[in-house]
Amino acid sequence: MLAAFPQFAFGAEGNYEAMVVTCIDPRFPLPTINYMKSRKMIGKYSQFTFAGASIGVVAPAFKTWAPAFWDNLAASMQLHHIPKVIAINHRDCGAAKIAYGADKVANPQIETETHKAALMEFRKQVGEKQPSLKIETGLMALNGKVEMFS
Repeated sequence: MLAAFPQFAFGAEGNYEAMVVTCIDPRFPLPTINYMKSRKMIGKYSQFTFAGASIGVVAPAFKTWAPAFWDNLAASMQLHHIPKVIAINHRDCGAAKIAYGADKVANPQIETETHKAALMEFRKQVGEKQPSLKIETGLMALNGKVEMFS
């Protein structure tokens, strides 16, 4: 089986390209894989998945979750020697509504602003806690298209 997927022949430890932070929403694993495939990164990243992606790290409503992320990021840095973290939030996110309220996701413009603010805060926190890492942040549409924010 591994012969059909040589990218999975890597070890548990080694040099990988990134840690990808994604949401638990069941609609997004395949679009995320397709996005990472388009970047030629399949089998080259670790993944951390919990509600809201970056929102789960930075939103006050989920403040008890942040330590789990930071510990996992440190483990990925140690085991996988990653040079960057990629956070991919998504539209129509239930965790965003829980964290910030329905008004903050009421229409596409407000929703974009809400996600961008969370992603920028994520970028800031990662930069402070792990300054050696490059940081990429994006918002995935329901069709799998990703809008990057820097």
